[in-house]
Amino acid sequence: MNGTISRQALRRLPFYLDYLKKKQADGVRNISATTVANELKLNEVQVRKDLASVSVTGGKPKTGYVAEELIRDLESFLGYDNTKEAVIAGAGKLGQALLSYKEFDRYGLNIVAAFDTDESIIDSKRILPADKMADICSRLKVHIGIICVPPECAQSVCDKMVASGILAIWNFAPVHLSVPTGVIVQYENLAASLAVLSQNLEFEIRDGHIF
Repeated sequence: MNGTISRQALRRLPFYLDYLKKKQADGVRNISATTVANELKLNEVQVRKDLASVSVTGGKPKTGYVAEELIRDLESFLGYDNTKEAVIAGAGKLGQALLSYKEFDRYGLNIVAAFDTDESIIDSKRILPADKMADICSRLKVHIGIICVPPECAQSVCDKMVASGILAIWNFAPVHLSVPTGVIVQYENLAASLAVLSQNLEFEIRDGHIF
C-alpha cells in the first residue's frame, strides 16, 4: 500500500469493491488481479497498480489476494467504515430519491435531512424548511452537501452551504459553481452522461457491433 492514487483510479475502486463483495457472496476466498481485470474488462497492469495502492497485506503469487482482507482495505481507503453526514438542498423528485436511497449506508454516507422552500412537501422529519439548513449543518457538523435544485438557484444554495461549514458538494444542477479554495465540488451532469451514452451507442451501431 503506497497511499497515493489518481482520481481516475479512485473512481474505479467502488467497482472493485462491489465486484469483490459479489464474489465473496459466491464463496470465493482468494482472487487475483488478473481475474478482476478479465471479468471487469480492464487493463491488468492498471488493476494491479490500483489494488497495490490500497491493499495493506498485498497479493501473493498463485493465490492472489484474500478477498475478505481486500474488501476491508478498500472500504477503509474509501472511508466507508467512517460514516459521514450529509444534507440535500432541494427535495424534488431527485432529492427525495437520493434521500430514500438506503444503499448510501453501505458507503459510509448518512443523509440527515433534505431542505426545500416548498411548504407542501416539508414534513418536519427529514424534509425541513430551507432556512433551517445552516443550523442543522452547524449543530451536526455536516460537511457534505448535495445540490438538487434548479440551475438558477444552485450558486445561491452553494454559497449558503459553504457559509454553513460544508466542505464537499455533490452537485446535480447542470451549472458550474464558484467555491472558495478548500471546498470540493463533484459534478454529476445527467444530461452530459446521457449524451455520452447515446453517442457511444451510435458508435457501436455504426461499427456493426450491435443490431
